[in-house]
Amino acid sequence: MPESVPVRCPACRRSHRYTAPSYPCACGAPVTPPLDLDGVASPVGHRAWDEEWVAVRCGRCGLRGEWPRPELGCPCGTVLLIPVAGPRASVPAVRPEASAVRSARDAVRDAVTAAVLHLRRLGHEDVRRTDRRSPSGVELAGRGVLAQVDPSARPATPRDVECLWLTAMTESAVCLYFTVAGYTEEARARADALDVPLFLLGPTGTPQPVNGPAEALDADGA
Repeated sequence: MPESVPVRCPACRRSHRYTAPSYPCACGAPVTPPLDLDGVASPVGHRAWDEEWVAVRCGRCGLRGEWPRPELGCPCGTVLLIPVAGPRASVPAVRPEASAVRSARDAVRDAVTAAVLHLRRLGHEDVRRTDRRSPSGVELAGRGVLAQVDPSARPATPRDVECLWLTAMTESAVCLYFTVAGYTEEARARADALDVPLFLLGPTGTPQPVNGPAEALDADGA
């Protein structure tokens, strides 16, 4: 089960409960960053690409990959860095050859790149990665558009779709959702009701529309 820790925002003193997201290892197993149960969350300051990642070892195959560092956005506007424990000690005796698997970091980058390229094909040339990061992945934004890229091993839920839609509403932007693991039936139904386009990031590298709004967007463009 994903690990969960209590988090208190040092800025507004609100209490939260943070659950670590899972990401797909190259072997197919879900990998969850190990949270430091005794650590204290701290506000995110200056960002650097190399500091946006944390090393986690897969419990099934032993592959050591790099995944997005856990963060939590407080309603007061503060972004909190969630402490991560050291690498897991248990490593299976049999591991796949390193050359036979892609790094987890590359998998996340590939997902983001595929989403950016698709958004550009739809006419959004100014898409960039935002400073915000939700527990379900990476956020991209451009003029009048907001997109969520979810590389985790779990299907997106109705709450994931609603959070994206609400954020887009506050910014007067249209929104799109890209995921590697697909969507629950409830998430698809909610996206249809909110007119949120859903795309699946498959092995071909081309996002595939999985609901009516996405098919209409692909047909008509931005």
